[in-house]
Amino acid sequence: MRVLNFGSLNIDYVYQVDHFVQPGETMSAASLRVNCGGKGLNQSVALARAGVETWHAGCIGPKGSFLKERLDAAGVDTRFVRQVEGSSGHAIIQVDPKGQNCILLHDGANAQITEPFADEVLSCFGPGDVLLLQNETSCVGYLLARAAERGLRVALNAAPANGRLNDLPLERLTWLLVNEVEGAFLAGTEDPEEMARVLTRRCPDTTLVLTLGAQGALAALGEERVWMPARRVPVVDTTAAGDTFTGYFLRGAMEGRPLEETLGLATAASALAVGRAGAAASVPDYREAEAFFRGAKNA
Repeated sequence: MRVLNFGSLNIDYVYQVDHFVQPGETMSAASLRVNCGGKGLNQSVALARAGVETWHAGCIGPKGSFLKERLDAAGVDTRFVRQVEGSSGHAIIQVDPKGQNCILLHDGANAQITEPFADEVLSCFGPGDVLLLQNETSCVGYLLARAAERGLRVALNAAPANGRLNDLPLERLTWLLVNEVEGAFLAGTEDPEEMARVLTRRCPDTTLVLTLGAQGALAALGEERVWMPARRVPVVDTTAAGDTFTGYFLRGAMEGRPLEETLGLATAASALAVGRAGAAASVPDYREAEAFFRGAKNA
């Protein structure tokens, strides 16, 4: 069983700040780190570290070769990572002393995914495989529809929340993963239970997963609801917490684990990630995440 992640590849410029910059304010950062990132790259690394056979497809600019090398080092198949003209996608990330972050994205090469490229890659995959998408690239709707037609199961991490989500055939998804901001955008409410009600009615055959920060996570399929509390751990950097959760959730879901166990594994892996600096570099490996999950479960 394989996962094809048609995902974003970004250069992350991470600034450690006392507080997030306010309108009209000029402020010095305490430090700058340049990391590999993008939700797509982070999620491919998370899948690979979770022990899933992972293929990544996407676009980078001439100065983005180290992004592909990062995926290679994680054990991801990168034969469908293409170099194009122009800059790679990049992100400006502020991280405050509490480990919270705010992010400004530039699509760059991530916006150069075309329908012919999508068809070329999808021709190598079929029933039994999984397609993972985020809302950080072009052609998301086309990829979703074409993959469903080919019999792939499709997961969408609906981030960032913007108008492009409104045109997607979300009812064709197997899994829809959103945080509280994205869930509120799609459902028109900030109440998690109401989000679940609205989105499961819209997508009755889709497993909805809401990640809710300190409130934990909620999974919903039809009338079924499973809550998982958040792990209480010291927070260093939350940048890749959601991406780690996505990778480990898919590992559990693809294995057919019960929703409660799948949420528990994903929450444990995410908790380990927030205790470390960086994005892809913070993702734990499977043995570590499974041990942390089992240890807390049996405590």
